[in-house]
Amino acid sequence: MQYYLPLFGSCHNLLRMLQRSSYLLSSDLDKVVRPNVVFLRECGLGDCDIAKLCIREPRMLITNPERVRAMVACAEKLGVPCGSGMLRQALQAVAFLSEEKIAAKVEYLKNTFRWSDAQVSIAVCKYPILLRKSKESLKRRSEFLFSVVRLEPMYIADRSVILGLSLEGRIRPRYYVVKFLKQSGLLDRDWSFWSAVTVTEKVFVEKFICPHKEAAPHLAEDYATACKGEVPTSIIFR
Repeated sequence: MQYYLPLFGSCHNLLRMLQRSSYLLSSDLDKVVRPNVVFLRECGLGDCDIAKLCIREPRMLITNPERVRAMVACAEKLGVPCGSGMLRQALQAVAFLSEEKIAAKVEYLKNTFRWSDAQVSIAVCKYPILLRKSKESLKRRSEFLFSVVRLEPMYIADRSVILGLSLEGRIRPRYYVVKFLKQSGLLDRDWSFWSAVTVTEKVFVEKFICPHKEAAPHLAEDYATACKGEVPTSIIFR
């Protein structure tokens, strides 16, 4: 406990970890846990990052140190080096996945988003959790982004975090709001698709909904309906 409390930063975090894996307290501290922590620190992860990683993947601290080194090597092979701010997410993405499964997911990403090897590397570097997304969710996003929004493969690779956003609750409703406003000549600036879908909900409403209460009185209601995954009565979301 004297070792783990400073590492996890609080009793709350430690309890979360123990709820995920009670084996932590019975693992060999000197032969397994400490070497893993030392190595992860050498890779550029701070204790806060290690705590977050291990709460998500509780086996990380108690697995064979050689296996942890192999996971870091896998992340580096995908283009996320030690010292990168995305290393924690990359380790979370590849943790305890076989090389075959990772290779299969990379191949699926290439085929689904029409990416080259270099573009897959860019996408994974910017959003490593992409490797954990289901094939069905990735397919639905690719169909919408290519067929409706008409984005280019490189645009998506450069902004791969888009693929982690809710299609029904965020991407689709916001796209059609912006499309409607542009067609109606109601926008005072040319907002990009990226900007529109990545701003917070509060900012989106302030910038795209509230200023148009008189010109488009049903916009707020239709947007709220669309965010629930329902089809609003207005044509603007069709």
